[in-house]
Amino acid sequence: MMGAGVVLGAAIATGLYAFLGYPAILKLVGALRRERPSYPPPPDWPMISITLPVYNGEDVIGGTLERILELDYPPEKRQILVVSDGSTDRSEAIVRRFADRGVELLSLSPRRGKSAAENAAAGLLRGEIVINTDASVRIRRDAIRPLVAALADPGVGVASSRDVSVARIGAEANEGEGSYVGYEMAVRDLETRVSGIVGASGCLYAIRTTLHRGAIPEALSRDFSAPLLARRAGYRAVSVPQALCEVPRGTSLRQEYRRKVRTMARGLRTMWWLRDLLDPRRYGGFAFMLWSHKLARWLLPWTMVLGAGALAILATEFLWARAAVAVIGVLAVTALVGWSRPEGRRLPRPIALVTFLFAGNIAVLHAWLVAFGGSNTAMWEPTRRTAAADASARH
Repeated sequence: MMGAGVVLGAAIATGLYAFLGYPAILKLVGALRRERPSYPPPPDWPMISITLPVYNGEDVIGGTLERILELDYPPEKRQILVVSDGSTDRSEAIVRRFADRGVELLSLSPRRGKSAAENAAAGLLRGEIVINTDASVRIRRDAIRPLVAALADPGVGVASSRDVSVARIGAEANEGEGSYVGYEMAVRDLETRVSGIVGASGCLYAIRTTLHRGAIPEALSRDFSAPLLARRAGYRAVSVPQALCEVPRGTSLRQEYRRKVRTMARGLRTMWWLRDLLDPRRYGGFAFMLWSHKLARWLLPWTMVLGAGALAILATEFLWARAAVAVIGVLAVTALVGWSRPEGRRLPRPIALVTFLFAGNIAVLHAWLVAFGGSNTAMWEPTRRTAAADASARH
């Protein structure tokens, strides 16, 4: 019984550390650090390349390009490059309609995956800074200048946006996803104050072209690897609160589950590829942050499985353990009810949060099996988010 108690305690401690202890440590260390100065605008705005990978995005690409063309940045100092990863719908035809407004198209075939598409585009980039974004999000008009200003600091190699989870008016949204995005952005702010973030937002981030040009294996995640490769090269990555990017919440828990499995599996493979960064003897505090922010969370579902087994053993003798098993059972049933709810019907917030929590942890377990079970993670299936589609229907 003592062994079961130790296992249960370790599982609880892992969860508390990953989501409460680590941010608390960051907050304490950050309070002892001198606040970093804000990023003033550079005297001369540099040339930037905005890259937009797309696969079968005819419902969103037109509206997304309209918004990119309206961004507050000198038009003569920007390149807009859409990379079509073997699209078979009308995406490329829609992009070609923007050619007279300076939008370029790189058409790839056959389909090879997002990272392969970004690798192929590297040789065409003319900017000093690359802005990577996604067709399904909404970049605030004034978001680009703060990212570029952050890179005016010679010690910064990557600047990531602040994602804002939004729900389209009239659409049912995944409330659990929205709550998690807000938490994640708060942790990134704390990391920036201490040293730098360990993962950039795939929705919108800027990187020095010299760092971006290096190809990465097709099965890996470029937005996760960007801050890691920057750290290897002696730069840090930062979160820029002024660079707002609206991320419409998925309306489907099942869609969010598939997205999480895919991105987590790519993240695990990326971590393995760059595992030397986990060595605290070489990378000190950055290695600590990488262990705490990424690996502790990714290992948590496995410790929860062990903790549940330990709790079941303890329940044979202790009333409190039986009560805990009963509570977990109720929560599991609640999550099952939420998962079984027909898509498109709004869930009460408590049920949505419980369902998101359970589904998210199961997705992590699934991702481990995908990442190290030989499955192909190079191919991507972009998250179909309703909010970005509004304006594209006109094109």
